[in-house]
Amino acid sequence: MVQNPPDYRHDTVLPLPMEVRADAWAVDAACSGNPGPMEYQAIDLATGARVFHFGPVKGTNNIGEFLAIVHALALMQQQGLHDKTIYSDSYNAILWVNNRKCKTKLERTPETEQLYQIIARAERWLQTHQWRNPIIKWETSKWGEVPADFGRK
Repeated sequence: MVQNPPDYRHDTVLPLPMEVRADAWAVDAACSGNPGPMEYQAIDLATGARVFHFGPVKGTNNIGEFLAIVHALALMQQQGLHDKTIYSDSYNAILWVNNRKCKTKLERTPETEQLYQIIARAERWLQTHQWRNPIIKWETSKWGEVPADFGRK
């Protein structure tokens, strides 16, 4: 088991494996039911501090994972953090971001309309901005839960 922090790491307060960059944010989403109350957050891997949190709103886990990455990209660009890495444990969300389109099947209803407006804003941001921040798949089977995990499994 990894110590907190391991004695060979001096760039983080978290128990990160050597192959994980500490100059990074980890993002994750949680959803109670699918769809259900959804929220997402980012954690700074160097400090362990929460960078942002959103929700809960009615949605799906995949939407939350997608929005978390876009939120991180936009905030990093705003703060001039163009080389900081983003870790996400969601292959689908990374694919959606790379394709600049949220491919959700969530039914559009009056209850989900606010979320659909946020998705549209995120897609517009992706279509009108360039970024160079690496978005890397968090390897849960090798590294354990992503540090932004809500711990509700």
